[in-house]
Parts: sequence; structure tokens; C-alpha cells
Amino acid sequence: MNTISYCAFTFLLFLLAHFGESANINVAAKADANVAPALLKAWKEACAATTPSTVVIPKGTYPMTQVLLAGPCKAPIELKIEATLKAPPNPKDMEGKKEWLTIQYIDHFTLSGGGTLDGQGNVHVYGVKDTSFKSNKLPNNLSLNFLTNSVIRDITTLNSKLFHVNVLGGKNLTFDHFTIKAPGDSPNTDGIHIAKIIGVTVKDSVIGTGDDCISMGDGLENLKVTGVTCGPGHGISVGSLGKTPGEQPVKGIFVSDSKFIGTDNGVRIKTWPNSHPGIITDIHFENIDMKDVKNPIVIDQEYCPNNECSKQKPSLVKISKVSYKNIKGTSATETAVFLTCSSGVPCDGVEIGDINLTFKGGAAKTVCKNVKPKLTGKQVPPVVCK
Repeated sequence: MNTISYCAFTFLLFLLAHFGESANINVAAKADANVAPALLKAWKEACAATTPSTVVIPKGTYPMTQVLLAGPCKAPIELKIEATLKAPPNPKDMEGKKEWLTIQYIDHFTLSGGGTLDGQGNVHVYGVKDTSFKSNKLPNNLSLNFLTNSVIRDITTLNSKLFHVNVLGGKNLTFDHFTIKAPGDSPNTDGIHIAKIIGVTVKDSVIGTGDDCISMGDGLENLKVTGVTCGPGHGISVGSLGKTPGEQPVKGIFVSDSKFIGTDNGVRIKTWPNSHPGIITDIHFENIDMKDVKNPIVIDQEYCPNNECSKQKPSLVKISKVSYKNIKGTSATETAVFLTCSSGVPCDGVEIGDINLTFKGGAAKTVCKNVKPKLTGKQVPPVVCK
């Protein structure tokens, strides 16, 4: 090997050694001390690095005040939470306009580590009649804003004060082996709320909470949910939509190979009556097991909780290209299939194939309005829509 070749080879080895490896930055966590300042310091160092970095919060239990981790960063970055982090128990000790942990504007981000984000919502929030909580926005456990090509895996979010996870904007986000835990009567604790993003996958995860396991807002496109166990909770819901003018379409939703256990709803699409125009299309539910679910299959275009709206005018959200295939199990109420579409813009392209939903109190039934579904295979209960 000549001198020039040897120098080039040596320089290549130097590049591989110093620019191809990930650096670990350990957070200096101390027992019973707020970990937020040390986390922010480690994040600043990692985000400025030109090579991939991993910020590690080691095992242990630590309090953490509200934290914002923002990019853009110069290289891929991983936050590895091995610890149990605890939010301030009293929401009055948190700023109402901030979430607890916010991560935003990062490309190639990973959250991992097997740790727990404990929102401590059960201490001061669940069941509390203190009206001062209503005037101050409660924080979500985790807000993920405008992340691209990113992964959330092996993390538990526990007892959030509001939503466990709120996803807004971005592209190509995956939740893998993600766990959510909260009591079934905890109010407004949606598991994962997703809006205004293209390309989301939720797989092999367990979600039990007091509201929707997964809820979908406007502007969501291409969501794949597979291998998810939901319960307790309100099921997996598209919507509610139509309440706000200018909402973007929801399209390309695929929920498959999942289980619902003791939930208030199974697979649901909901829009407000007397609504603004909108579009929900290309929605598919397949290979779903229901166990004691109150309303296994739902399209509700008269969604009006607590009678806080008028039903005198129909929903103007157009629902089309919806399919239900191989949905089986038990309904906890007589009405196993509830399809109430809008009289203003009736549902189009609804297909129901091979459903088997039984009610132990007698024969299950179907309720339908303003829809004429295409039927394939066998339906139990019979789907008769005039």
C-alpha cells in the first residue's frame, strides 16, 4: 500500500470511529430532586451534537416539572427513559398553557427505555369537584409536535391529568410496545390523540384509560393500528369532527388484528350534528375481537354529549368508503351495530362482511339510518337497512 492510499485508509477508519457511533449522555439524576434541569442540560448538549446521541435518564424514581425538548437537532437523537418520572401531583403547581413533557420539531427522534411517565392525575384530578380546575387547562402527559421519521417504544404513560399523548403535525411516527394505564372512570384521559399528520403506526400496544384509547382529529392521513388491546376506555374513534370550521379531511385509517375488552365502544366514527362541512373517507376495520363491548360497531353522526348542541340540522361531514370485516365477539348491550348517518349527506360505500356479535341477554340487533351498506359474507346480527 503506497503512502497516499495508506493515509486515505487511515482517514476513513477515523471517520468510521468518530462519526458513525452514538454518544451516550447520562442525566445527572438525584433521588427526590427535580430532574428537569439536568434533562434540559443533557438535551442541549445532545441536540447540538453532529453525530447521533442518546440521552439516558437512569433507573430510579424522580420528580419532574414541565419540560420542553425542542429541535431541530443536528443529528438523530434518542431519549432513553429508564426511570419512573412523576409529574407535580397538584395541577395548580403547573402552568396551564404547557404540557408536562413536550417534544417537538425533531427528525429521527426515538423515545425508549422501558420507563414510566406518571402524571399523578389520580391524586388531585380524578373525581375532584374543585371548579378551579376547569378554568385552567390540565396538562397532557406527553405532547409530540411535528416529529418526523420517529419512534416511541417501550414506554408507559400512567394516570395522565388529561390526554396521555397528543400528536400534532409531522410525518412517519410509530408507537411500538407502548403502554397506557389509567382508571376507566378518569375523565378526558384519551390514550393517543392524533391530528394533522401523515403516516402513523400504532402496533403491539396496550391502552387502558377513561376515554378513547385512540382518537383521531382532522388532518390525519394514513394511520395503521395493529395488535392493540383496548380496555377500559371508549374504544377507537374517528372524531368527533365537524364542530370547527375548516377541518381537514381524515382518510386512510386501517385498524386490524386488535382486541376490545369491556369498552364503551368498539370501532367508532362520530361527527357533530348541525356541523361544518368535512370529509371522512377510506376507513377500514378488520379482524377485531370484542369482549363485552357496549357498542361494538358505531357510526354516530348525531354525536352530542351532554346535550350541548342542536340536532335540528344534520351533520355536514361526509362519510364514505368504510368497511367492517371479520368483527366478532360479544356485545354488552342489545344494539351491536349502530349506524346513524347524516340525513344531509348520507354515508356512501359502507361495506359490512362477516360479523358475528352476540348479546347474552337475547338477540342482538342493528340500528341504521341514512345508509345502505353493501353486505358480504354472514352478519350476526342481521344488518337490515331500509
